[in-house]
Amino acid sequence: MTATNASSILVTGADLAPQALALLEGHDIVYAGKAPTEDDLVALCRAHDPVAIIVRYGKVGAAVMDAAPSLKVISKHGSGTDTIDKSAAQQRGIEVVAAVGANAAAVAEQALALLLACAKSVVALDARMHAGHWDKATHKSLELGGRTIGLIGLGAIGLRFARMADALGMRVLGYDPYAKNLPAYVQPADLATLWAESDAVSLHCPLTDDNRGLLNARTLAQCKRGVIIVNTARGGLIDEDALLAAVRSGQVAMAGLDSFAVEPMTPGHPFQGEKNIVLSPHIGGVTSDAYVNMGVGAARNLLQVLSRQAATT
Repeated sequence: MTATNASSILVTGADLAPQALALLEGHDIVYAGKAPTEDDLVALCRAHDPVAIIVRYGKVGAAVMDAAPSLKVISKHGSGTDTIDKSAAQQRGIEVVAAVGANAAAVAEQALALLLACAKSVVALDARMHAGHWDKATHKSLELGGRTIGLIGLGAIGLRFARMADALGMRVLGYDPYAKNLPAYVQPADLATLWAESDAVSLHCPLTDDNRGLLNARTLAQCKRGVIIVNTARGGLIDEDALLAAVRSGQVAMAGLDSFAVEPMTPGHPFQGEKNIVLSPHIGGVTSDAYVNMGVGAARNLLQVLSRQAATT
């Protein structure tokens, strides 16, 4: 099958919010399914030659781009663009855009939920209660008020989470070399200070070649003993073997994780069954509101690029 419709838009997922579809009326929307492989995407690009790709799941690299000669824009359904080969896109004159902030509330709330679950032993106490135990006389939770949290990444999500932490009475340290005009309740700090002074560390930065494995054996050893680690950003920011060792040694008291180096997590992963690690399946940004916000943001972003390019040709 050859391309006949130059206004096709490929969605690397099985659906898109109705509000987003309404914005894209007049375009032929092609869905790749819930778990598209590179071969799937290449085949669909060859068949439909899309002018735009909305990225939900899977990776979009050079092979996918080369299979779509009419491709002008790749629009992320969310804020993280690490699954898009931005260098390959730039070389081919393809714009990459993201719905920055569209899921900020959802992800920040998930980070808070994981922080509280770790500090208050929510999962462990729930399991004990369901098993018939009453641990009131023996259990002590951690009080967050008055303690220090270190945030790495101060974009829309990080700043929203910072406001929540401040409302809890926490001292907020923040590291982000690109952030400007920070609110008064965020104290800028370098990484050495953040590791040394934080009672909890929460990751809110994109994954890049420079920060891959940012939390590793060396940096975890620089943290306070008994630190809490929260990650709702990207799994590649953490050396998972080093984190597991730190949890088992007590250097890390608890970890609350919503993203992982390899997703989906496969059965037998060493984190599974580890009582001091709270897990969720990368659903921080998955709420009904965020689904609409990300879809609408992705649609608007790609339409702006197509409109601008049309006006200059």
